[in-house]
Amino acid sequence: MNSCFHCGEECKEDHIVFQEKDFCCTGCKTVFEILNESDLTYYYDIQEKPGISPGASEGKFDFLDNEEITEKLLEFNENNTQIVNFLIPSMHCSSCIWVLENLGKLHKGVKSAQVDFPKKTVRISFSSEKISLKELVYLLSRIGYEPYISLKDYDEKDHRVDRSLIYKLGVAGFAFGNVMFLSFPEYFEVKEFWLEQFKHLFRWLMFAFSLPVVFYSGADYFISAYKGLRAKILNIDVPIALGIAVLFIRSTTEIILDLGTGFFDSLTGLVFFLLLGKFFQQKTYSYLSFERDYKSYFPMAVTRLKINASKEITEEQVQVYNIKPGDRILIRNGELIPIDSVLMKGRANIDYSFVTGEAEAVRKESGETLYAGGRQQGGILEIKAIKAIDQSYLTKLWSNEVFKKDRKGQFQSLINQISKRFTAGVLSIAFLSTLFWLIYDPSIALNVFTAVLIIACPCAIALATPFTLGNLLRIYGRNKFYLKKAGVIEQIAKIDCLVFDKTGTITSNKKTEVFYEGLKLNAEEEQLLSSSLRASGHPLSRQLYQILDKNNILSLDEFNEHTGKGISSGSKGSKMKIGSSSFVKESETETKELNKTAVHISSNEEYKGCYIFKNSYREGLAHLFKELGENKQLFILSGDNDGEKEKLENMLPLNTKFYFNQKPDDKLNFIKKLQEEGKSVMMIGDGLNDAGALAQSNVGIAVSENINVFSPACDGILEASNLTRLSEYFKLSEKGIKIIKWSFVLSLCYNVVGLAFAVTGNLMPVIAAILMPLSSISIVAFTSLATNLAGKKLKPVLTKT
Repeated sequence: MNSCFHCGEECKEDHIVFQEKDFCCTGCKTVFEILNESDLTYYYDIQEKPGISPGASEGKFDFLDNEEITEKLLEFNENNTQIVNFLIPSMHCSSCIWVLENLGKLHKGVKSAQVDFPKKTVRISFSSEKISLKELVYLLSRIGYEPYISLKDYDEKDHRVDRSLIYKLGVAGFAFGNVMFLSFPEYFEVKEFWLEQFKHLFRWLMFAFSLPVVFYSGADYFISAYKGLRAKILNIDVPIALGIAVLFIRSTTEIILDLGTGFFDSLTGLVFFLLLGKFFQQKTYSYLSFERDYKSYFPMAVTRLKINASKEITEEQVQVYNIKPGDRILIRNGELIPIDSVLMKGRANIDYSFVTGEAEAVRKESGETLYAGGRQQGGILEIKAIKAIDQSYLTKLWSNEVFKKDRKGQFQSLINQISKRFTAGVLSIAFLSTLFWLIYDPSIALNVFTAVLIIACPCAIALATPFTLGNLLRIYGRNKFYLKKAGVIEQIAKIDCLVFDKTGTITSNKKTEVFYEGLKLNAEEEQLLSSSLRASGHPLSRQLYQILDKNNILSLDEFNEHTGKGISSGSKGSKMKIGSSSFVKESETETKELNKTAVHISSNEEYKGCYIFKNSYREGLAHLFKELGENKQLFILSGDNDGEKEKLENMLPLNTKFYFNQKPDDKLNFIKKLQEEGKSVMMIGDGLNDAGALAQSNVGIAVSENINVFSPACDGILEASNLTRLSEYFKLSEKGIKIIKWSFVLSLCYNVVGLAFAVTGNLMPVIAAILMPLSSISIVAFTSLATNLAGKKLKPVLTKT
C-alpha cells in the first residue's frame, strides 16, 4: 500500500495522486500545494515524510472573532504589531521548526515566528491589518499545525520566569573567582615587596566581594534555617547557615584586627558550590506542565444560540464563563461539553472516558442530562445549560481538599532526616572541644569553636543529594519518564503499593482487538456491512469499518440509524441490521455475556453473529506486573465494568487485586484508605478522572501518548510506550538513594580529617581552602560518575518520528 508523501500515513480509500506523488487525503494535498506555491518544498528535504495530516476544523475557531477573547490571547497589541504565543502539540521534528519559522513566506501579514521546541510553542509577530488572529490560526491548521487553545489560556496571567537563582549563582561565581585570585599570595606566603605593601587592600577587597555573597546569594539559607528553627526542625540549612555566618564573622574579625587573611575564599566557594547544586537540580523538564486542571481541557469559548426580536435564531461566540443556566449552546462533532446541560436536539453519542474512565460511548436522547467533560462523537447537538461552569460535576472534582493543601510537602527527605543528627553532632563537638580548651588553654578556645563550625559545614552532604537526584532526573528524561522535581525520586524508592488505572493506562488507546463470532458472511453481506458502517457516525461503527475490507462500497437504497439501538440498511433487495443484541434479534433475550462490547449482525432476518471488541493491553504488561509483584502490592482500579476481569486474572499475577465500576471519588478514597493503613502509594493513571487519585497518592504518575497534551495534575509524566519499563525506574531510584548514602560516608571522612585539625587548634586558612572545595568537587564527581554508570543499564528507547 502507498504511503502519503506529506504525512507518511497509509493511503486508504481517499488515495489521491498529484504531481506523481501519493496523498492520503485532500488536506495533505492542500498543504503540499501551499508549500509548493510558496517555494517551501525544502520542508520535505529536511526529513522524510515530516508532516502531520491536518484535521477538519471548520467553525472550530470562530470564537476568535470575539475581541474580548483575542485580547486575552495576545501578549502584545499595539498599532500594527500583535504578538501571540501558541502551543503546537503536533510539532515533532526539525522540518516542523523550519516551516513554522517561515510562516512569513506563506502570508505577508506574518512578520516573524520563533519556535521553542522543548515547550512545543511558537511565538508569532503579525500585523492585524493584513491577517487576523482567526485567519492566522486557520493558516496554521491548514498546514497541519493546529494550535491547542483552552480555557486555561483565558485565565493565565503573565508568568514571569524566576531567574533569581541564576543571578545569585552569577554573583557568587564572580566573587569566588576574584577572592581566589586575591588569596594566592597569602597561601604561599609570598614576600614580594609590592604584594606585601598592598596585602591589606587585597584583604579588604576580599571582604567587599564577600558582602553580596553572604547577604544576597546566601540569604535563602539563613531564611530557611530561621523557618526551620521556628518550626522546631533541624534541617540541613541550619548548619550551613551557621557555617556561612561563622566564616564571615571570623574572617571579618581577622582582617579588622590584622590577625590574618580569614576564610573568604572558603566562604565564597561554599556558597557558589551550594547554589551550583541547586541550579543543576532545577535544570530538568520544567517545560512540561505537571499542574493541569480542568481548565487545560475545556474550550475557551462556545457557540451560543440567540433568538432575536424577529424570532430568528442567530449564533454568537461567547466566552465559556459567560454561559448562564438556560442558555442554548451548539456542540459540534468532536467538541467537549463544557457545562452540565440537557440535550434539546440531535443524536448524542458521548464519550465520557476522560471523566469516568468508562471506555464505551453513551447514547443520549432528547431531554436527558449531559455532564461536563463528555465529548460528542457524531453530528451537531443543541443543548441547554442547567448549571454555571464552576458548579458542574467535573469542576467539583477540584473542590476536594486534596487539591488545596500541599500534602506531599510533608514528606521528609533523606537529607533532612540525617541533618537532625548531623547538626546535633556538630554542635556537641563544637561545645565539648571549646569547653576542653577553656580549661586547658583559654586563648585558643574561641578559635577552636569557630574552626569546628567552619570545617564541619555540611557543604559536601548538601551537594550529594541535588547532584545525584538532578543527574537521575536527566537520565529518566532521556528514557521518556519526566518527573516534576528531584524529591519525587526519593519518594519512588519508598513505594510499596502500586495502583493502576485500566482504560488508557494498561490498555492502548491506539489499538483495539476485534473478534468475530458466528456464521461466515458471504461476499454480498460483507459488502453491505462495510457500506452500512461507512455511513454511520457511531464510534464502534467507525472502528469496525477501519479494520474491514472495503469490498467495493455500495450505494445504499435504505439507511436508518436508530438512536441507542443500531442501524438498519438495505441494497438490491438485501436487508441488514447492525447493533445491540436486542435490536438485531428483536427479542427480549440479551446476549449471555452482558459485559462484552459487541456489534451484532443479522442479514435478511437471519442472525449471523457478532464482532466483539476487546481492549488491547500493552505488550510486556504480564512481565512488568510479575517483576513489580515480587515486593509491592498491586491493584487495578477501573471505571469500566468487569467484562475483562477473567482475561486480566489470567494475564497478571495472582496477588493483583481488581476493582471495577470505580468513580473518580472512589479512586481517591481507595488510595486514602491504603495510606491510612500505613502504605506508601503510587497511582498510575491517564485521564482527568484520575486527577484526584493522582493528587492524593504519595506519587502520582500520568501515562500519556503525548507528553505535552492531556496530562492531569501529577508528580511525573510517563510516555505510554515506556510503561512496561516501570520496574527499571524503581530499581534506578533505589540505586540513587544508595549513591547518596555512600556520598554521605565520603563526606563524613572529609569532616573527620578536618575536625582533627579544628579541635586541636591547628586549622589554618590554607587547610580550609583545600579541604572544603576538594570535598565538594570529589562528591560531585563521585555522584555524577555513579549515577551515569547506573543509568547505562537503562538503554534509551528508539522512537519513530
